[in-house]
Amino acid sequence: MADRDDGRTVAETGAARETVFVGTFTGGVVGPSRRMLGPVRDGGHIIANTAPGCWGPMLTPAFKGGHEVTEPVAVEGAEVGDAIVIRIKDIQVTSIATSSGVDQPVEGRFLGDPYVAPRCPGCGTLNPPTRIEGTGPEAIRCAICGAEAAPFRIAHGYTMVFDSSRQLGVTVGAEAARRIGADGRRYMALPPESGQNPVVTVAPADLVGVLARLRPFLGHIGTTPAIDMPDSHNAGDFGSFLIGAPHEFGIPAEKLEHRTDAHLDIDSVRAGAILICPVKVRGGGVYLGDMHAMQGDGEIAGHTTDVAGTVTLQVHVLKGLNLDGPVLLPNAEDLPPLARPFTAEERARALALARQWGVAAIEETAPIQVVGSGPDLNSATDNGLRRMAALLDMSVAEVRNRATITGGIEIGRHPGIVTVTILAPLDRLERKGLLPFVREQYGIG
Repeated sequence: MADRDDGRTVAETGAARETVFVGTFTGGVVGPSRRMLGPVRDGGHIIANTAPGCWGPMLTPAFKGGHEVTEPVAVEGAEVGDAIVIRIKDIQVTSIATSSGVDQPVEGRFLGDPYVAPRCPGCGTLNPPTRIEGTGPEAIRCAICGAEAAPFRIAHGYTMVFDSSRQLGVTVGAEAARRIGADGRRYMALPPESGQNPVVTVAPADLVGVLARLRPFLGHIGTTPAIDMPDSHNAGDFGSFLIGAPHEFGIPAEKLEHRTDAHLDIDSVRAGAILICPVKVRGGGVYLGDMHAMQGDGEIAGHTTDVAGTVTLQVHVLKGLNLDGPVLLPNAEDLPPLARPFTAEERARALALARQWGVAAIEETAPIQVVGSGPDLNSATDNGLRRMAALLDMSVAEVRNRATITGGIEIGRHPGIVTVTILAPLDRLERKGLLPFVREQYGIG
């Protein structure tokens, strides 16, 4: 973590480190006003103890965003217009249990947006401090007047426990859920600096005896946006809630371009993946959180199993790439079937076929994914297609054809995060400086 030097962070002194350890959090807001830890050297590592996202922060009215992400880390040499390549080296779940479910905002307990501006229905305080009294839906109380203060309820939910190897989870009944809720910080393994109310406090138990496999990934990872915004709203779908909003983070539509789409909820952003993120503030400001134990495409319940954990990243600066949003190189097994690299035998057969029809050579290609975001899935898809076209100097029409026959459109989060995948010509990837990372990830060339 950063040391202070005459009121400055290490990030401001330029003393780059091989490894930066992070266990402190931003309180729900990300942006250029937040201090940066580090810097970490180009090629160095970030090791983080992350707090659960979504539900715990959503039940903590003092937070001004729906997550509790780490303080950002500056990367040595990263300037606006560059990109930061993030290799996800390791993800480990530390929570013993968690709770989740479908949310229901509580009218009268927020100003415009329950994620950002919770308001106590008793004393009217915005973002009030709270205390926990017992367990159950009424347990989150305003510390000023004692009124129920949680801006959300779980309309249908569950409490899940994990085995010691963190491979399987099982949902439990009401009695076990209450026992877990009574010692929530321990069962959720909250980091010492975490300020959230543990979601297990409310002890939901509508699903009992459901078995699920763990497949942990990071729902929120990336770089700092160019304006201050609630952490959970650093994306095109949730970010659209800020347009014209009545609270302090309300913005005109054009300012949403300053986002970096770090709130992804894409289940392939897991150990082994490479994420390439835009730099929109000096130093980049890499931050992370919202680890999920498992999630199906779309996160259609709105929320999944938020857990605490430990994460190891390696970061590298890629100069002058000028990305608008993230580029993802997932593990090969997570690619759409049509985008998986061809074998030598397939290429030999294809070349023979091509020559039969007068085509002298076939393209050398490799997979690449671009994240698209927007208020809805159609808008997100259009955004992803435009981003891919800009990245590879193609027309949108060409990207649409390539995605149709060599890739696909996949849902990260409903309502508005998608991935656009194609097999891209190697010369285009080389021109953008991406080829070394693609070769590393997929063994091509």
